[in-house]
Amino acid sequence: MGTETRREDRMSDIVVVGAGIVGASVAYHLAGRGVPVTLVERGAGPAGGVTGESFGWVSGVGSGSPGGARDLREYVLADYRRLGDELPGLAGVVRRSGSLNWGGGPVDLEVRVGAGQVRVGRDEIADLEPNLRDPPDQAVHLPDDLGVDAPAMTRALVDAARARGATVLYGTGVTSLRMSGGRVDGVLTSAGFHAAESVVLAAGTDVARLCASLPVDLPVAASPATLVRVSAPPGLVRTIVVRPDFEVREVREGELLLPLSHEGGRVGASAQAAHGALRRLRDAFRGSGSGSGECGLLGYRVVRRPIPACGPLVGYATRDRSVYVAVMHSGVTFAPTVGRLVADELVTGRAVPELRRCRVRGV
Repeated sequence: MGTETRREDRMSDIVVVGAGIVGASVAYHLAGRGVPVTLVERGAGPAGGVTGESFGWVSGVGSGSPGGARDLREYVLADYRRLGDELPGLAGVVRRSGSLNWGGGPVDLEVRVGAGQVRVGRDEIADLEPNLRDPPDQAVHLPDDLGVDAPAMTRALVDAARARGATVLYGTGVTSLRMSGGRVDGVLTSAGFHAAESVVLAAGTDVARLCASLPVDLPVAASPATLVRVSAPPGLVRTIVVRPDFEVREVREGELLLPLSHEGGRVGASAQAAHGALRRLRDAFRGSGSGSGECGLLGYRVVRRPIPACGPLVGYATRDRSVYVAVMHSGVTFAPTVGRLVADELVTGRAVPELRRCRVRGV
């Protein structure tokens, strides 16, 4: 304990690039360890990119999770509970609504139902979702699954990081990393140069561009995704519903989220596609028709999610440890866990075993 405290006292500044939920979590956890940290964000506020258009389904189960995602997923629910204890006002931001799944996602009806999963029949499904017109014969229920209001969660993390001493700079786009003496010594931004002993890149699809000058390969694809927002009677949808034709959940009272798929990578977001999602919702749930006070389209937006080829990329991108990357899908799922582990690694200088399969190749 004493050695670790002395190391923290000697820590130089760390710049975290990107105020999405991952960057906000890293900054929050670093500030909590007494590290002087600056969070820089090109937008006018937090969660302006893909975080702001996240469906926000957090599950401790993921049968198809690639690489290190499987190692991290077992910790995510406990880390969300921990943040609930640490941050006031998260009631309503993080909802333990559970999920009902008969269409894929993190579980599949064809695989063995394991810990935390319950196979339910038609009557039980009707009890969980009383407004569902035609419940299926069976589904998988995960009662511990969470629905997270990702923008609100990110704002809470940034506010708490600032309260812990972090500096937060909005409207500060990072144009490049600056090299000095063969190592990165900070970032060049639209507002000038910011020196740092270490730079943490948590800027989603921009991470590969920012690392272009480094001798490292970061295979991060940009996958299009669309989130449709719908007004609805409060409580129309009570769990996270995953059907073969759509997914839906209530993010806050009177507002639903529906993610749209993009088969083959084509961006299918349009007014027609959004209205199609609304029609499927109305067909599936009673009380969601076109009458006054019932479901209506609020809007939709396309974003490009960062999808690392082999699962989360979390670790040093340079041998001298001047650059650290944290890029993953889904950031909302893993942010509390990754923020904790990254802070521990940067502060103590010791590699954490939970991240062993998330490393940047060749470093």
